[in-house]
Amino acid sequence: MDIAAYLEELEDIPGTHVFTARRARQGYHLNQCCMSLMHAANRDRWRADEAGYLQDWKLSDGQREALLARDYARLLELGGNIYFLAKVIASDGQSFVQGVSTMSGMTLEDYQAMMVAGGRSPEGLKSKREQAALAAVAEAAGEIANSPIASGAH
Repeated sequence: MDIAAYLEELEDIPGTHVFTARRARQGYHLNQCCMSLMHAANRDRWRADEAGYLQDWKLSDGQREALLARDYARLLELGGNIYFLAKVIASDGQSFVQGVSTMSGMTLEDYQAMMVAGGRSPEGLKSKREQAALAAVAEAAGEIANSPIASGAH
């Protein structure tokens, strides 16, 4: 099996950022920063001045911005590991469910209900490329439907 093709397939899963070796390397300092919040003294420093605390870590600008914004989906894309990001969620006084629900586009209550009911349906699109192709077809169909030819105008 071609490992490059295999890894590329992992990038095609909608709404998912698989924690690959590349992401582990990319997120090393981010994840170490999050793990540092296991210590009470570090949590106190973090809560007093988050931006200042982050200056001690070799983070990319994107990681720093996403961490300050609590954009967990972006942090996963930038190499964050959800188990390490959970330290930030807990430092904010939130439950894990509260933190991860922010990535769902749902209210906390709707997210909890979905998870209790068994989680997201496995039905539907399973490929970003499929989603893009369907969106392009829908856009083209809309252009055709709104064209002078479709309306009978000549």
